[in-house]
Amino acid sequence: MNKNTFWLLLITILLVQVIGAFNIPLMDIDASQYASISREMLERNSYLQIFDLGKDYLDKPPMLFWLSALSMKIFVVEDWAYRFPSLIFLFIALYASFKFAQLKYNQTVAYLAVLILASCQAFFLIAHDVRTDTMLMGWVALSIWLIAKWEESDYWADFIWAMVAIAGGMMTKGPIALVVPVLAFAPQWFFEKKWKLFFKPIYLIGILIIGVLLLPMSWGLYQQYDLHPGKLINNVPIQSGLRFYYWTQSFGRYTGENYYHEMSYPTFLLENMLWSFLPWIFIFLWAFITKIGTILKEGLFKVHVERISFFGFLLTYLVLSRSQAQLPHYIFVVYPLAAILVAAHLAPLLDKSNTLNKGVKWFFGFHLFVFAILLFIMGLIIHIPFGEMGWWAVLIQIGTFGWMLKILWSKNGLLQKWVTMSFVLMIGLNLILNCFFYPRLLKLQWGNELAEVIKNKKWDVEKVALYKIPNSNAFHFYGKHIFPVIKDSSLLHEGQWIVSDSVPAKEVLNEFPNSKILYKGDRFHVTLLTMNFLNPATRKAELTPYVLIELKR
Repeated sequence: MNKNTFWLLLITILLVQVIGAFNIPLMDIDASQYASISREMLERNSYLQIFDLGKDYLDKPPMLFWLSALSMKIFVVEDWAYRFPSLIFLFIALYASFKFAQLKYNQTVAYLAVLILASCQAFFLIAHDVRTDTMLMGWVALSIWLIAKWEESDYWADFIWAMVAIAGGMMTKGPIALVVPVLAFAPQWFFEKKWKLFFKPIYLIGILIIGVLLLPMSWGLYQQYDLHPGKLINNVPIQSGLRFYYWTQSFGRYTGENYYHEMSYPTFLLENMLWSFLPWIFIFLWAFITKIGTILKEGLFKVHVERISFFGFLLTYLVLSRSQAQLPHYIFVVYPLAAILVAAHLAPLLDKSNTLNKGVKWFFGFHLFVFAILLFIMGLIIHIPFGEMGWWAVLIQIGTFGWMLKILWSKNGLLQKWVTMSFVLMIGLNLILNCFFYPRLLKLQWGNELAEVIKNKKWDVEKVALYKIPNSNAFHFYGKHIFPVIKDSSLLHEGQWIVSDSVPAKEVLNEFPNSKILYKGDRFHVTLLTMNFLNPATRKAELTPYVLIELKR
């Protein structure tokens, strides 16, 4: 792959992701909650003690909130400003993956690794649905590259910056930022019999650096919780914020101490990779199995090839899959390693397209079938869920299909066609999603829609409260206000404006018969898509009506 082709594809992919970051409203629950916390942090000017809608918050470390609050202070309190720091860390993940692959392999593998990582579906998703995993990926990829560089150069500055990256990751999502590099490098050093690398005195300095950098966060936890034991988080009394962060939140997932228990079976993350690592997931499985065969063939203690990416992915997966609480995005932290595995497997085959065996050619045929399914899904998205999306969307569909056909009929080698068609397909599909599908879908998320109505009509947010409607952090963020939640009807009073689902609203009208309905809408939990919702003919039954009412007796 030449340099010009690399930059053309990468810039196009990143442009599609930036469009999503600026064009799609924040989704409930996580992204809008973290944005709301960041806005509240800025408003309160409270950076060590963290609050969510006025209540103590103890779930994620503060790095995402710190940087997003800083971004909104520099720019403006908007969703793109919240996302901006995380986008920077996605670019850091790409850069670190490139440098690691370049260090351990060659320029071709480095180019491929970056494009594979940038074009997987998870990367497109977390560019706009920003959670802590977006930033964590950047910190971890950066630490792995710097440690690999330090191992070869023995240059102390590389090690110091690696420790800074690990500390940054720990302040983003916890000890997993330290666990992943350890799992990646320890087996490689063990099988290479590099015993000295396990006992270097510089590690004491590294621990000191991490400890010093964690002090502000630790001090905030101590002030907010350890000095006030017994605070309830998720109805569980917290005796120590420090213990919760450094133990319960991570290792408590294995001991049963953690509050969350969901999706705790070993294949959950692999099943979700079937969509989140598209279109590379099947090639990844091929590369992964081939890597196992290579390691066994050459012998565990006869290391001739890079194994950091292999063990980093495998052992992290095994650790995460044993957790009593799993979500699809937990595995995203090692997608840079997965991309390097795929790139290292494909690169040597690019120049051997004329000598590939029948099995590889059959596998290419299977991927053509996968491409056809994704193109069909793209067509469905354009024409069915929200009606015709316009000629721009159809033009993108035709352009994607035409470009892929041109590649298929070109004189390029089979692997070159395969890889390039994958990039083109993901660009076209996510251009449709980011420009048309998600913006229309998010109109049925009540929080951002109602906040926009209130803003346009210049209504007084101080009058508004929530009553018997599921909370939407998007409402608080886009409304730039913490709206009170009323649970007891006896607390309602004349002149108040309430947002309520239509059924409890009817009960309220019995007590306030002259109330004025200011706005009516329909809501849906947009992250829980169903076939009935996507079908316009059956969608109405999936929607819940809600209203904004001015109470009058």
